[in-house]
Parts: sequence; structure tokens; C-alpha cells
Amino acid sequence: MDGTPLVLSLKTAFCSTLLTFLIGIYAARWTMKLKRLQTVVDTVFTLPMVLPPTVVGFFLLQLLGKQSVVGEWLGKWGIQIVFSWTGTVIAAMVVAFPIMYRTARGAFEQVNPDWVDAARTLGLSEKKIFYSIILPNCWRGVLAGTLLSFARALGEFGATIMLAGNIPGKTQTLATAVYTAVQNGDRARAYEWVGIMVAISFSTIVLLQLIQSQQGQWLKKGGNKK
Repeated sequence: MDGTPLVLSLKTAFCSTLLTFLIGIYAARWTMKLKRLQTVVDTVFTLPMVLPPTVVGFFLLQLLGKQSVVGEWLGKWGIQIVFSWTGTVIAAMVVAFPIMYRTARGAFEQVNPDWVDAARTLGLSEKKIFYSIILPNCWRGVLAGTLLSFARALGEFGATIMLAGNIPGKTQTLATAVYTAVQNGDRARAYEWVGIMVAISFSTIVLLQLIQSQQGQWLKKGGNKK
């Protein structure tokens, strides 16, 4: 069995999750500081979560296609997004981003505001407060969002096939490989790919459950000490 779709899926999921982690955290922190247009920005960031992936892929295709302004500008530098592995990463990142964003924002909002106010009173900068107080006290929530984003990126299909296509050895991920196998009537190969995806996703969810369980025990112990 050719393992290229598995390798491409893992590479895509890891790269897109890393980008989603970085962008999602700072986007969540930024929107919390907004006084105006917070609802509008929050809606835009969350929109890919509720839109069909094919619709998200269509918008990406219009934005990054060769005939678009961005696509033409990238073409001058020899960069092609459509039908490339980079396109698979972008598609997976955009679809997984709302999960990371919403989870991170929810975790940040759970941090005791009195701690932040006390840190400001002591003269700490906003950057120092973020890295030394907010993140250390909500890392479990951020990690949970990261794992969910990874699982979502791993199984992405609609946006990927719209933007990057289904090119064997180049952009064919596990999800698109399943689609190809079914289209070709190769059910045995489809079952193999599905089994691998289920195993990876199942392991990710189990790890998430363990993290949440440990967080609940930690909170319970902290409450008993009071």
C-alpha cells in the first residue's frame, strides 16, 4: 500500500495546526481587546466553522487563484497556491482556525480578571501579562483547542479538493484518497484509509479526554484547598 496520502496528511495537519495555533492565539487575544466591531470580527473568524467546506474552498480559490489579484501577485514571485501542497495546508488551516480561535478565547476569558488587574497595578506590560499570567493559567484549554484543530485538519476534504485538488503524490490526503478509492470501486483500499484516519482521530480524542480529566481533578483539588 502506498503510504503517500498518510504522509501528506500528517505533514499537512502538523503544519496547518502550527500555523493555526500561532494565529488563533493572537487572534483570540486581539479580539478580546477590541472595543468596537468585536462582534463583526468574531463572526468573520468563526464563519468557516459553520460554512460548508466546499464554500470555504470556493472563496479561497477566488482569493488565491491565478486570475485573482493575490494569485497574480504571487505568480510574479513564482508562488502557486492552487493545486499545490501549500494549498492543502492553507485549506486545512482556514477550516481548523475557528476551533483554535474559539477554544483559545474561551480559555482566556476563564482567567481570573483580578490577577490581570493586579499585574497591571504592579506595572507589568500587556505582553508580560499575556505570557506570564494568562497563558500559564489556561494552557490546558489551549492544548485542547490545538488537538481538536489537528483532528479537523487531518480530516479536511471539501476545501482541500476545491483549492488543492486531488493529485496523487502531491495533494492527495487521506480524505481525498478515500474518495478516490470509492470512486474507483476499491472498497478494500477505502477501508484501509478510513481505518487509519479513525485510529489517529480516536487517539487524539482520547488524549483530549485525558487532558480534560486531569484539568477537572486539578480544579477539584484546588477547590478543596480553599
